[in-house]
Amino acid sequence: MKKIIYILSTVLLAAGCHFLDFDETSSLYDRDDMYSTYSNIQKMLTNIYGYMPYKEIADVSSALRDCGSDDAEYADPDASVQLFTNGNWSAVQTVDTKWTFYNAIRSSNEFLESIKTVDISRYRYDAKYPQYLEHLALYPYEARTLRAFYLFELARRYGDIAMPVDRMLSVEEANTIGKTPFDDVITYIAEECDTCAKYLPDSYIDMLDAEYGRVTRGFALALKTKALLYAASPLHNSDADAEKWRKAGLAAKSVIELKDKNGLSVYGLEPGEKANYQPAAAYQAGSEVILQIMRSESNSFEMYNFPVRFTMGRRSSMAGTYPTQNLVDAFQTAAGYDVTLEADGWHCADPAFDATKPYSGRDPRFERAILADGMPFKGSTIDVSVGGLDYSATRQDLGTVTGYYLRRYIIESCDFTPEAEVSGKHSWIISRYAEILLSYAEAVNEVLGPDGTDADFTLSARAALNQVRANAGMPNVTVAGKDEFRKAVQREWRVEFAFEDHRFWDVRRWKIAADTQKSVSGVEITNAGGTKTYTRKLVENRTWDNKMYLYPIPQSELFCNPNLGPQNPGW
Repeated sequence: MKKIIYILSTVLLAAGCHFLDFDETSSLYDRDDMYSTYSNIQKMLTNIYGYMPYKEIADVSSALRDCGSDDAEYADPDASVQLFTNGNWSAVQTVDTKWTFYNAIRSSNEFLESIKTVDISRYRYDAKYPQYLEHLALYPYEARTLRAFYLFELARRYGDIAMPVDRMLSVEEANTIGKTPFDDVITYIAEECDTCAKYLPDSYIDMLDAEYGRVTRGFALALKTKALLYAASPLHNSDADAEKWRKAGLAAKSVIELKDKNGLSVYGLEPGEKANYQPAAAYQAGSEVILQIMRSESNSFEMYNFPVRFTMGRRSSMAGTYPTQNLVDAFQTAAGYDVTLEADGWHCADPAFDATKPYSGRDPRFERAILADGMPFKGSTIDVSVGGLDYSATRQDLGTVTGYYLRRYIIESCDFTPEAEVSGKHSWIISRYAEILLSYAEAVNEVLGPDGTDADFTLSARAALNQVRANAGMPNVTVAGKDEFRKAVQREWRVEFAFEDHRFWDVRRWKIAADTQKSVSGVEITNAGGTKTYTRKLVENRTWDNKMYLYPIPQSELFCNPNLGPQNPGW
């Protein structure tokens, strides 16, 4: 806990103490022990943080969840993430259930009950005693915000969910609780976030231990924004209720207008070349990050996502997240023109576009997310042309299946040279300020159109969107009309947050997956005497069924608790 909260197993967890089903007869510690010292109370709270998802977002064979969307393909055809794309998942054969979030909620409830009677007066002669009390006063609001976060993660998977938040339940009680409607869950989350935001600090840097990676006032309000945005989106707002969009816009506005004790804005955009677009280094200092998860040094992500020749023979299995041509086509030129690869080659109206160098002069975010042919990497040049150093004819070659490699999250300095390996500390962004601006732009457009303003929304949707584009070095969006502007916002979500765990969810909340999730493409590049030809190739046909807008409730849970029924539609 010194200087940084690493969400790692604590000593007590390693000793076999499971806080969620606390059994004093099988532990060296009883509950009084766990809440008798300041350090143990910290560990109990850290345990709640420990359920937060990070880069193996869905824990699907270490694949990013984007591989379950049209943005990427995972190399291993048998990986569980493929269930999202081949239609073979069901209430029996589940994927990414995250039912463990209920353990996190129970852990939060246990913590909130126990901390009510905490007495650390034994430290009253310690010089840090006032700071201990200051922290303890915040802990309940941290736990409540985390509980709201886990509820949201469940709700966006399942819609209506069981919501055991009033107290710890016995096993018998837990197996009888029924579902709460999605809108009521979102209302609860929003109210909890409002309450906690009144007490949480903007930062912990000036407090005891100078910790970061903890939930703040800004994160509570950002979580509220996200929850209300999902509630306003077509999946959960079939009547296009403008009031839901207004609530989402107002929530985003509260983060945009958030000021610190000196009257300065708490958050702002960082220049695009900074690491917020490349959240793979250690702690990302700056004003854009709202919440991130830090991990200790490793190079396993690089082992499975570097072009294979840079892994020094260490990668021995099919793995890796490979961007699709579908995603590449979403990145415009730097001048704001669309670029697509069709059956007859590249199409682009930008006079500066060079079809012999199609990855040059693109939206600067392109090269921060994707490693493409001709790009520099580790002192070499990527060559995915047929027969090139980074070309893969089949999945068994352990290379790209789409003609592209992942750049986002990659720490290029990692190295696999025998006896000289280099690892790096990864930082995984949970929330950053650009998300707030895009949430605002999306919501306000639905209420007032792209240029409308009123007493609540003095910043137009277009102005908010163009802040994000300008920060990336892109020209303003000039399309007219609510519908065309909506498409522009959706594109911006895709390129700004490529591989940050948005696309998989966005196509669902927008209800566009029936159009976007049918197939994914890649590129085949041939090189004849130095002249390269680019051909779009089909990588995979995929299966989509509208029942997939929500996850199926695991049949095993329905057996335990029939009150979780009815099953989600279509499953």
